[in-house]
Amino acid sequence: MAWKVLITARTFEVVGKPAIEFLKSKGCEVTIPPKWGPLSGSELLEQLSGHDAVLCSPDAYNADVFASNEGSNLKIISRWGVGYDSINVPDATAAGIPVAYTPGLLDEAVADYAFALLLTMARRTHSVHQTMREGGWAVEWGVDLGQKTLGIIGCGRIGRAVAKRASGFDMRVLGYDVMPHPDAKAMGVDFVDLDTLLKESDFVSIHAALTEENKGMIGTEQLKSMKQEALLVNTARGAHVDEAALVQALKEGWIAGAALDAYIKEPLPADHPFRTTPNLLMSPHQASSSKETGERVSLAAAEAIVDLMEGRRPKLLVNAGVLDQPQLRAQLK
Repeated sequence: MAWKVLITARTFEVVGKPAIEFLKSKGCEVTIPPKWGPLSGSELLEQLSGHDAVLCSPDAYNADVFASNEGSNLKIISRWGVGYDSINVPDATAAGIPVAYTPGLLDEAVADYAFALLLTMARRTHSVHQTMREGGWAVEWGVDLGQKTLGIIGCGRIGRAVAKRASGFDMRVLGYDVMPHPDAKAMGVDFVDLDTLLKESDFVSIHAALTEENKGMIGTEQLKSMKQEALLVNTARGAHVDEAALVQALKEGWIAGAALDAYIKEPLPADHPFRTTPNLLMSPHQASSSKETGERVSLAAAEAIVDLMEGRRPKLLVNAGVLDQPQLRAQLK
């Protein structure tokens, strides 16, 4: 029997057509809610009733949602992208619900964007553009990347893709990761502790997955330990950075600047202090937003749903062990 699929991922508004057509070709009934995600638990319950699957944004999934009448039919959560920190995975597993995601498909797009932010801040292209838009003409002196040190926090697939780009600029690359990857070492990444990375780097780029242990990992102490001329880039998760500390750091000149694509609360509130903080470049969590990548990710997320619907094991699951548990809500062949 074909499933009802709720799509809350805002990306589908632009790059989701092939994936929606694929779902419909398999007999699925697709629901687009009146509001795109991220949805809170209560907002999610308003849309979830009767749906077998969700192709989701960072919506709030936990035991209360899974145990609700509205969530009683839910058999799989398929996450658009690689971040799944909004989903309580142990709760999903206990409820017999696989959590799918799409690692490996966003790497190049995010690495491109992180490096674009780094170059923009280093050469001041964003601020001179604004000056000229306002009728002015003023040269701003930036800094070179060649022979400088780039510190990469989190050397997984995206971090290694950034390191590859840095090699083309003849940069020294330092890495910090709780589990240093041998591929990164082979690429010339020199793994050090976080304190050393922050003190020695001219540029710092964050690419770590968010955990309870690394929330707020860049705070007052860490920002003060960085070089005064250093630039910070974050395309990972907003919660890695203590936002109040960063505002103070930029206002008081502890570091030269920062570029952010992720925030603790998204969308960023209109009155957030970041909007008036100097030497800060902001973008609306769009590092993965290239059309080609978006279409591939959307289709992969849809394929995970169809695989389970047709009794097959989805290829990429956060909690693959749930497929062998008696509480699994779906039926495998």
